[in-house]
Amino acid sequence: MLPQTNPFPGDGPAVDPSQTHTLQWQTLNPLTYQLGESPFWHPLEQLLYWVDIAAKTILRANVYMGTVETWEMPSEPGCLAPAALGGLVIALRNGIFRAREWRGGLDPVTTLPYDTGSVRANDGKCDPRGRFWVGTLDETKTAHAAALYSVDARSGRVPQVQRHVGDALTGNGLAWSPDERTAYWTDTASHAIRAWDCDLQTNTLTAPRTFQQFAPKPAGWTWSPASASNAVPYGGRPDGAAVDVQGHYWVALYEGQRLCRFAPDGRLVAQYPTPAVCPTMPCFGGEDLKTLYLTSARRGRSADELAAFPDSGCVFSTRVDVPGLAVNMYQD
Repeated sequence: MLPQTNPFPGDGPAVDPSQTHTLQWQTLNPLTYQLGESPFWHPLEQLLYWVDIAAKTILRANVYMGTVETWEMPSEPGCLAPAALGGLVIALRNGIFRAREWRGGLDPVTTLPYDTGSVRANDGKCDPRGRFWVGTLDETKTAHAAALYSVDARSGRVPQVQRHVGDALTGNGLAWSPDERTAYWTDTASHAIRAWDCDLQTNTLTAPRTFQQFAPKPAGWTWSPASASNAVPYGGRPDGAAVDVQGHYWVALYEGQRLCRFAPDGRLVAQYPTPAVCPTMPCFGGEDLKTLYLTSARRGRSADELAAFPDSGCVFSTRVDVPGLAVNMYQD
């Protein structure tokens, strides 16, 4: 079990101290990754997949045997998903690719309409109908060139690419409600989680609204111990997310050292301190989908922060009471 602290007073939604709970976190293995993201549990293979975007690597773990396999990519893998016909669908910087087998060839599926010199793929997953949705990241941090796209490979010989949301910097937090009527997405830089009415038959998002708004990052903020005289409170910004069978939205707060769980009506149900200042994305796994896995980052973090949180960059796991939704499969 990893040591826990609670350095944050909370921001955005009002936080009652009774809403802060401790989870019994463990590291998946002692290895650390620069920018762990996009975890999913493969229900047929019983393997955990994720990516290290900065290292241009896809990883998968047999959590029962304690083994990890790696697969280097030609460019940054923003996200990936399992395919119903076997293998993976992968969003790389320069397009969407299909891998029929582990460490096999990468077959081009399509490209997304963005400048690969300054924009790359980021958080994404499949919707319940098997379309692959990909949010992008604007590396200029100023042009608001990031967007949310979907790729429908069932629409004919040429996959249909649709742009749903734009004018963003960092796409994250993609998820759907259990009844498939609500979609969630966040532009992390805005510190806001958005929700839409979702029609999967027509592949449309309507009625955009703010699901949660978090306080902005204080100017010049850097991590320091909560006990330090110069410590400035900051609750972090919303990164990757997952939804449980009750419709609760679990979101990692990057630089906030916490995981928050929100009810469908937006109420904060609970927040959980994490063993890294920069958690990136949760997913549910295990045979009963009651093991929560959490990726994290260590790239660009200060020496003081890494000394206080040496497991930054690890993949963590913990048991939870409510199972999550099973991963959606890519249909082609």
